[in-house]
Amino acid sequence: MRKTLLLCFIHGFKGDDNTFGGFTEHLQALVSHALPKINVVSVVYPKFETRGDLKSCVGRFREWLQNRVIDIEVENKTPSPSIDPSVRTILVGHSMGGIVAAETVLEITSEKPLAQPAETHTFMFPYIQGILAFDTPYLGISPGVVAHGAEGHLSTASMAFTHLSGLVGGLWGGKAAQSDAETANEKRRNEQQAGKAQRLLTPPPAPAPAPAGTPKASGVSAAAAAADIDAAATPAWQRWGKIAMFAGAAGAVAAGGAAAYLKREQITDGWSWVGSHLEFVGCLMRGEELKSRLQRITELEKEGLGFADLYTVLGRGAAASAAAGKTTGGSVVGLMGQQQRTFCNLPKSELGRLFVPQVNDAARDETGAHTSMFFPRDNPGYYHMSEQGKALIVEWVMNDWYQSSTPPSPSPAPDLGVHDWDDL
Repeated sequence: MRKTLLLCFIHGFKGDDNTFGGFTEHLQALVSHALPKINVVSVVYPKFETRGDLKSCVGRFREWLQNRVIDIEVENKTPSPSIDPSVRTILVGHSMGGIVAAETVLEITSEKPLAQPAETHTFMFPYIQGILAFDTPYLGISPGVVAHGAEGHLSTASMAFTHLSGLVGGLWGGKAAQSDAETANEKRRNEQQAGKAQRLLTPPPAPAPAPAGTPKASGVSAAAAAADIDAAATPAWQRWGKIAMFAGAAGAVAAGGAAAYLKREQITDGWSWVGSHLEFVGCLMRGEELKSRLQRITELEKEGLGFADLYTVLGRGAAASAAAGKTTGGSVVGLMGQQQRTFCNLPKSELGRLFVPQVNDAARDETGAHTSMFFPRDNPGYYHMSEQGKALIVEWVMNDWYQSSTPPSPSPAPDLGVHDWDDL
């Protein structure tokens, strides 16, 4: 029986079907040429809502993947797909898609049958041969992304949010034309929808200035009162920047305040849109959870699961940008002390062997490198990255399962007939 290798691509936060550009077909062609004994198929997980609980998102993806694999197994007429599957899958995830892939593998491998041998990775359905991640922040987003993004797009964000002048009390208030009762009702609805995110991020109201000579309330220091005044005076766009950083999506700042401006109606009408997306990417803010997930994946890697994260590194383009004066040594960027500019935090232990650098000499900032890595026009290292991805997949798949595949039968030579030229 001829086996099938399924390359399943998963986009990240706010991504869509165009995230990978032509990379899906390119990688499929490279792997097909390198592994001629099997059939290589690529599929892109359809655009999904990057919101809500990560576990729910993983559950929906797993069900979709299982149905796709079953369809192929039925087409292959596999006698026992759960015991001896003819289909194995490589999960190819970009950004948060890599975390969805890791969580999917951990879920599948945790559901072992009673007769399961000691090895964790011996029974899986669907069978995941490897996780090929691209710029997935398994240990969170690099602090430099926030610093460089904040400096490079400060004016853009500021200009975008000047258009929110119709709001009373900054970002959190109601509409000026509403009555006091309507404003109070809207505020209560917003507070209920905001949940944890609003409680963490809403600045306290500024106290009215006390008349001269009025004694200070007990337990309230002058410093605390000054801090309250400063918080209340903070421009609305800066407070939205805090939300973006809380979400672990410095890219929301670096991608421009315009994106937030386009969502101004949802923001002003309530917090459900914001809170739901914060919930999805909130895992990037839980350090211990990130470390635990990566550790469990590397344990599976030692048992035979293929795993690698190809992460972006800024090259000459960022250096030219700095030389042109777009960043300065005395700025917050200059204080970060980064030896290399990356989108992802990197492990400092032996796990670093699983993280493969991909230098982009054209990108000027981390978010630009992160979002353009699948487009050769914007990523000069695209073809080198593709070859590295292919080599990793071939290494993971070149095993007994591959060797047992029956290669396609050669096409019979066309019957051209036999002619007796003497009779002509």
